[in-house]
Amino acid sequence: MNLELQHQLGDELYQALRGAQTVEPLSNRHPDITIADAYAIQQHLLARRLAAGERVVGKKIGVTSRAVMDMLGVFQPDFGWLTDGMVYNEGEAVPASSLIQPKAEGEIAFILKKALKGPGVTAADVLAATEGVMACFEIVDSRIRDWKIKIQDTVADNASCGVFVLGERLVDPRDVDLATCGMVLEKNGEIVATGAGAAALGHPANAVAWLANTLGALGIALEAGEVVLSGSLAAMVPVQAGDSLRVSIGGIGGCSVRFI
Repeated sequence: MNLELQHQLGDELYQALRGAQTVEPLSNRHPDITIADAYAIQQHLLARRLAAGERVVGKKIGVTSRAVMDMLGVFQPDFGWLTDGMVYNEGEAVPASSLIQPKAEGEIAFILKKALKGPGVTAADVLAATEGVMACFEIVDSRIRDWKIKIQDTVADNASCGVFVLGERLVDPRDVDLATCGMVLEKNGEIVATGAGAAALGHPANAVAWLANTLGALGIALEAGEVVLSGSLAAMVPVQAGDSLRVSIGGIGGCSVRFI
């Protein structure tokens, strides 16, 4: 796939994002699209957002849990970029009209105090570089029609990121067992999903290490002060206007979000 086509598809996804509309799967229209092509499209999509005034505040890891892999039929992790235009505060209302086909994921967010750059980053390195962890929601969204995605589609679409909400408190990662901590996700007062930290590649710090090493091969670092979303701990939960959600993670705390 040539650079012109990569930019054309990145522009198409940017317009879909701004217009809250979907496009036909890229993998259907361009069967020869590679993961490398998809990341090049993602970079152009990001460049459009930055040119419009957004700034990078972190990164996200996607497709880390078996539940999400099975739901999407995608069987390897991917990554995307977080910007200040995606951030909502604890308990804040998210306009459902700004999203297309949103689903909520309960996750553990890492706030870094030191930069991490692969190769060779370990889970222990991640914990040493982390200021704290917190419960969070990632509201994933897809600009691809009906979530009919292959790995190339979700990568190109910034790993299907919509917005994210950080929780109510920051916890030292050494004070909690991030592998065994349990997660409960409630929607409108009813428990709809449960999971544990181990759902994210066996340990959330493993997921962050994977990201640091994957980005390192591209010459990109996880920077001090950035937020890293380490991946869903259970299946994604569809949401719409009027829904209220809360996630609670043992030893870490909670996070809530509502949709209007």
